[in-house]
Amino acid sequence: MAIRKIVTAPDPLLKQVSEPVEKVDDEIRALMDDMLDTMYDAPGIGLAAIQIGVPKRVIVIDISRDDAPAEPMYFANPEIIEKADETAPYEEGCLSVPELYEEVERPATCRLRYLDYQNELREIDCDGLLATCIQHEMDHLEGILFIDHLSRMKRSMMLKKLQKAKKLAATA
Repeated sequence: MAIRKIVTAPDPLLKQVSEPVEKVDDEIRALMDDMLDTMYDAPGIGLAAIQIGVPKRVIVIDISRDDAPAEPMYFANPEIIEKADETAPYEEGCLSVPELYEEVERPATCRLRYLDYQNELREIDCDGLLATCIQHEMDHLEGILFIDHLSRMKRSMMLKKLQKAKKLAATA
């Protein structure tokens, strides 16, 4: 297991659509383990493989609280098979858009089909933070960042802040 470098906006790699995996085998499980280590180190609650430069349809999530035991979840080839008409706002952030947060409206609940860590086909009902997180991470698989859900003006302002922070970090 290893901690990998997280790709940050505006890197064009983040706009790439990820490819499905044929099956969850030892190679994909190793990728999932590295992703989890990287996510915990960042720290974050979700990570898509493209965020570490691997264009595969793989996501890891752990929404457990700081004082609770870790509850990692692994998703390969996730697909939303049902989602609510009702939406819910949530202030989102992203490891690929560091230090920036903005409210995004997403379906309040969804039902997901995916392959788990053992290559078993599963379905899960998601609500609350899990629903928000899974939809956020699945956007990454389509080359979409949370800032793409914002108005053009807000997105532009956020990208300028990000570029300014990168320049400051490079000169430090």
